[in-house]
Amino acid sequence: MVVGVTVSFVFAAERRQLILEMVRANGAVSLRELARVVQTSEVTVRRDVRALEAEGLLDRRHGGAVLPGGFTRESGFPQKSHLATAEKTAIADLAASLVEEGEAIVVGAGTTTQELARRLARVPGLTVVTNSLLVAQALAHANRVEVVMTGGTLRGSNYALVGSGAEQSLQGLRVSKAFLSGSGLTAERGLSTSNMLSASVDRALVQAAAEVVVLADHTKLGTDTMFQTVPTDVITRLVTDDPSGHDDRAVTELQALADQGVQISVAGASGAGGAGGDPVPTRPSRRDVPLPGPRRNQVHGTAPQLRTATVLGDQPPAGERERERAARVADLRRR
Repeated sequence: MVVGVTVSFVFAAERRQLILEMVRANGAVSLRELARVVQTSEVTVRRDVRALEAEGLLDRRHGGAVLPGGFTRESGFPQKSHLATAEKTAIADLAASLVEEGEAIVVGAGTTTQELARRLARVPGLTVVTNSLLVAQALAHANRVEVVMTGGTLRGSNYALVGSGAEQSLQGLRVSKAFLSGSGLTAERGLSTSNMLSASVDRALVQAAAEVVVLADHTKLGTDTMFQTVPTDVITRLVTDDPSGHDDRAVTELQALADQGVQISVAGASGAGGAGGDPVPTRPSRRDVPLPGPRRNQVHGTAPQLRTATVLGDQPPAGERERERAARVADLRRR
């Protein structure tokens, strides 16, 4: 439960002090929750958070605000589970559509991969290898899904098995796809995380898969953390939400990733799960559009192949500034 106070109206200085107190009390708070408590818009709260970040009082991370600490800090699972929930649900819906009946896959630890696991319970004949207790729990009662857990030492902050035992249990394994999330994603370094043990296990999961699918909402785009897990040239596909209504950094990073050959699949927030995180059965609209840039495996002297970005449940962003950003993304996709 997020600790906070309800106020009818506050001036900017008082509002920012309340935001700072909430972050200090909880470690991490979503923009949506901050806006609810101080009774203002998320746009205003985002401006307040940026001002507090400029003063070094907090950091912006994952659709919210966290205690300052740069590369060395990591929010615990309870905090992460309340951040960017609608985006994670939409991403999980789209990622689940990439899994076919009878496949063998690996699924890493994280709040987004836990959402994915809940949807994989309906895929018959599936074999899921995971180091996440929460992923295994989400699939525990799926009659037609076989769950294989790694060994290792339990890391309580994210309910994941890590260490040499987890890595050794993955040796000799070969599956079709690996689904991973992390703390940050940049075109320069790829996927990264704040914990060395988690990074090491994620690298072992990647080595077991023919394709690597990264699940990352727009708040992680452009964020770099201490330990690299998946270099950009190893990432096959990124499943994310539409960043055009949020910030230019995410839009720029998305384009840079596409230019380096990463297939981009963009999911909208419509068709998100209902109460309790269970997916609502829908048939969302879907369209494919080309993205520029050469493929990593392009043969020299041949024409580049176009990748496609899957757009799920697109909704027009509100506000003139958001419409301009959406137009930029659309223009990038048409080129």
